[in-house]
Amino acid sequence: ISHTWFLSIIQNEFRTGKIDLDSTMELLEKLQMPFGFAHVKHVFKKTVDKRKEHTINIEDFRAIYRTIVHRPEFHELFRRYSSNCKILADTELIEFLRKEQYETEACETTALEIILKYEPIEEVRKRRQMSFEGFIRYMSSEECSVFKNDHRTVYQDMNQPLCDYFISSSHNTYLISDQLIGPSHLWGYTSALLKGCRCLEIDCWDGSNNEPVVYHGHTLTSKIPFHSVIQVIDKYAFVASDYPVVLSLENHCSPKQQEVMADYLENILGDKLITSTIGDTVVTQLPSPEMLKFRILVKNKKVGTIEEGMLRRDLDSHGETGEISDFENISDEDETDEKAPLYPKSDSSKRKSEHIPSAPPRKKAKMKKVKIAIALSDLVIYTKSEKFVSFEHSLANQKCYENNSIGEVRARKFVKHSAKEFVSHTSRFITRIYPKGTRTNSSNYNPQEFWNVGCQMVALNFQTPGLQMELQNGKFLDNGGCGYILKPEFLRNHNSTFTPYSVGRYSKPMSLSIRLISGHQLPPSNLSKTNKADPLVHIEIYGVPEDKAKKKSSVIKSNALSPRWDETFSFTVQVPELALIRFSVEDEISLVANEFLGQYTLPLLSLNKG
Repeated sequence: ISHTWFLSIIQNEFRTGKIDLDSTMELLEKLQMPFGFAHVKHVFKKTVDKRKEHTINIEDFRAIYRTIVHRPEFHELFRRYSSNCKILADTELIEFLRKEQYETEACETTALEIILKYEPIEEVRKRRQMSFEGFIRYMSSEECSVFKNDHRTVYQDMNQPLCDYFISSSHNTYLISDQLIGPSHLWGYTSALLKGCRCLEIDCWDGSNNEPVVYHGHTLTSKIPFHSVIQVIDKYAFVASDYPVVLSLENHCSPKQQEVMADYLENILGDKLITSTIGDTVVTQLPSPEMLKFRILVKNKKVGTIEEGMLRRDLDSHGETGEISDFENISDEDETDEKAPLYPKSDSSKRKSEHIPSAPPRKKAKMKKVKIAIALSDLVIYTKSEKFVSFEHSLANQKCYENNSIGEVRARKFVKHSAKEFVSHTSRFITRIYPKGTRTNSSNYNPQEFWNVGCQMVALNFQTPGLQMELQNGKFLDNGGCGYILKPEFLRNHNSTFTPYSVGRYSKPMSLSIRLISGHQLPPSNLSKTNKADPLVHIEIYGVPEDKAKKKSSVIKSNALSPRWDETFSFTVQVPELALIRFSVEDEISLVANEFLGQYTLPLLSLNKG
């Protein structure tokens, strides 16, 4: 039957006898299977080289199709459950689903749905059976992806306060390469939003003609008008996710241009902009992502309280400014942690209680007054930027809608010396971590160490590919890619004693067994003139320090089309809720060097069994 079906689809193309490589590719696409051009080209060439011509006949095509599509590991599985090795009856498919895919609930309806969806041969479909062709299509589908299907949509409780979530956050969103001379570009905002990023950074400076501009101040990066950035955000904010977007303003503008910014925010974003509280004027708890769906929040310094601002709502506050005291050289604007004193000098008692090794006396912190336009200040409701002094100071004085930005160097010291206080702090207040100012090439730090202590906004340079962004993208695949992930209970509970170094009673050990079976159509090596590579696979766990692990497979020589490993790897994970698993495939170039071919990272708890 499958032969007849196959011919009925392809014979039309062979009316004139033979087809070339391009037509072969088109025909394979018509058969709805994913193909890598390098591999098809190589198999095609091997077929025609014997004959010194550039076309193939119908039998050649069938052989190419089988080489690429009829994977032996699928065949073995199929034969294990098919009594006649030709088709699977619905009962046999149910047995496969239960035993191999751990779908304990699988029944006739499940099997029928799969048959109707994936079986390409009508006669077989009508008999409620599945051919090998249908089986291959099912096994290659999203349903058999290693990522849990029900985690592809929002499934977590979205009604908790904002500080209870990890929030996908970007640093210097306007840059698309390095931090010194690279271009600033609107595409930075578009692409971050399309990736589900929910906290964007906007670096604002006074521009000519009273038009504020966005760029990396004091550098040669190019400038973009502030209003263009807001227009792009307005257009793309809710394409990838319905949940709120936070605009983290790094504000270097004069009060006059801050008023221009406020006007643009209100006029361009309209009703999307949060300009007053939802419900009570007195804020005792942050609203939830659900309550803030399709809304945009401004994160900036603020003069006075929310209540005072709300009373001014209907008055024209143009021309009015307020003042905020700030310690001159620990402003997050400088992003130069290395130069900043850990605390203003008078705070020596606090320094001891937080076990921070005494820093050598650095430049004395001077107080300076920062002027803020009331019009802009009043747009700050639930996300007021507050200078971080110490955990003790925050516990005693900070309001739930006030949040801190802490540079990675200082934050890393806290993780090391006062993790418990850090966890207690992030259970109450939104905390943003940003890369140190010396990362002029836009490199990133590992976000995992800050997720481990509950930091909500771990801001990365989205424009820089590499392991750090792969962990970021992998983590935020979860919960439908909406950019908000509910933190584990032990990072939300105000009385938690969890720390990443001593997980104690919060440990829920999970044993994980991964069977690495095979690869299919891997990218060929850069060194290969055909479609070859010498692939090996690294399987890595990222999480609390105790869970960090890395194992690697053997190398399969000169095979990128269908390498076969059949190796099993076992891990024990103490805190699965924080763990990510990363599969990375490399090509062994020499005994000392490997070339990266590809990777996939996902949360451990989103891993599908089967």
